[in-house]
Amino acid sequence: MSNTVAVTDESFEADVLKSGQPVLVDFWAEWCGPCKQIAPALEQIGAELAGKVTVAKLNIEDSPMTPGRYGVRGIPTMMLFKDGQMASMKVGAMPKQKILDWLAEAGVSGSGDAGSLLGHNSNPRPLS
Repeated sequence: MSNTVAVTDESFEADVLKSGQPVLVDFWAEWCGPCKQIAPALEQIGAELAGKVTVAKLNIEDSPMTPGRYGVRGIPTMMLFKDGQMASMKVGAMPKQKILDWLAEAGVSGSGDAGSLLGHNSNPRPLS
């Protein structure tokens, strides 16, 4: 039913750093209102981009070591990991399309999505 994967301090290396595909990690907590706001969008992204990116959720209350290691200061914080390295980070809640745009900019998109998301910049006009 869930399109996201729960990760912990113990499973982070195997589930995120050693993953064969990019992993979007959502650092969250039960008491965080904005975290709850973006949860449905992350579930949808997990379904729409299945096979292209894994959407993982790490509860900072249950697993405090990993957020400390990566300098998480506020939540929600989303980090995109590629090939065992943090490739990009966003802090704060944002709409689903903004998350998809961010992923596309980082090179993660669904079939055909990159062109539609980036196509408006494919032929920029001069500012003259």
